[in-house]
Amino acid sequence: MPATDYQGSSPSSLTNFGRSILSFRREQIHSMEGSTLEIELDSFQQHVTDRFVDLSSVPHDELLSLKWVGKMLDCFLICQEEFKAILHTHKGQVVRPPLDRMVSEYFERSVKALDVCNAIRDGVEQIRVWQKLLEIVLYALDHQRSIGEGQFRRAKKALIDLSISMLDDGKESNASVAHRNRSFGRSNGGRDRDHHQHGNSHSNNNINTYQHRSMGQFRSLSWSVSRTWSAARQLQAIGNNINPPRANDLMATNGLAMSVYTMNSVLLFVMWALVAAIPCQDRGLNVHFSIPRSYTWAIPLLLLHERIMEESKKRDRKNACGLLREIQQIEKCVRVMSDLVDSAHFPLTEEKEGEVRQKVHEVSKVCDALKDGLDPLERQVREVFHRIVRSKTEGLDSLGRPNNE
Repeated sequence: MPATDYQGSSPSSLTNFGRSILSFRREQIHSMEGSTLEIELDSFQQHVTDRFVDLSSVPHDELLSLKWVGKMLDCFLICQEEFKAILHTHKGQVVRPPLDRMVSEYFERSVKALDVCNAIRDGVEQIRVWQKLLEIVLYALDHQRSIGEGQFRRAKKALIDLSISMLDDGKESNASVAHRNRSFGRSNGGRDRDHHQHGNSHSNNNINTYQHRSMGQFRSLSWSVSRTWSAARQLQAIGNNINPPRANDLMATNGLAMSVYTMNSVLLFVMWALVAAIPCQDRGLNVHFSIPRSYTWAIPLLLLHERIMEESKKRDRKNACGLLREIQQIEKCVRVMSDLVDSAHFPLTEEKEGEVRQKVHEVSKVCDALKDGLDPLERQVREVFHRIVRSKTEGLDSLGRPNNE
């Protein structure tokens, strides 16, 4: 380039010009990074919205069914993974205040959810007990050339046992399951019963144990909840101080505080809905969801809360041990079959025998639904449990090593 091109330009002005170019590039890159983060956070909000819209749009007879609960748990797992990816991508901000405190509080809430998972697993086991009793009724009265008094006596005994078991409010039934020390992992024998503590302390022990093991070797040491544990109190503990982020927190975290609040709300709702659906100790649904309707995902979530609460207030559901649709079907089978057995006179007329076989067919459909749905549900609850443990541990690892970005 000819030297005359630089005439009239001092070295200092050229240096300043170069600096301004570099400054502009830095601002441009920062603006692009900010734009990317905004798109990422908006996408997360939209995905949560879409999934809850899907959950809330089911017809009445599908809400709170085994299939619906499974879909809800899938929703949680997907949201959890996407949230974890956001934290990992923006680890540099996660380790700085105030986001470090917000993320840590979320992890503490998720630890409390581990006890809910254990209680729900016990509830699933209780439903299996009812399933077995209902199957006795089915086996006694189905596929028989002729149905006699012996089969009716066997069916009646199973129906009485089933009625008594379902009248239990869940405390003793779950305690009887809990004392067997069943869990999401291997059993260490009777000595693990001594690890039961109030609240969620044994869940914290489980996290600490996990941190000293590799992913492949991990086994849960968090057994069924203690006899004094309360689902209602645990939900209240999870829901304490979940507040929408303030404007200055949103500014300080570049909007990441909103993702933490969203995930807190999703966690609370999913645990609340599980407790609503599945039998567990000291069930209580009086959790307040004070979510501003300005958030797109809040509308379907609050709609679901309203629908489930309406279901719980129905006359035939007020004292139910769980709002799961299949539990309602079991209760209906018990009522119908008990009336049928009590009104039977022998030998059965052809008309009465036809009625029995028709009702038995309905019992068969309920048994099939339980057989197909309970195992997948338990696997999903187990997966939620272990995914929370992994996220908690990886989160602590990130917060503990801020320089490894």
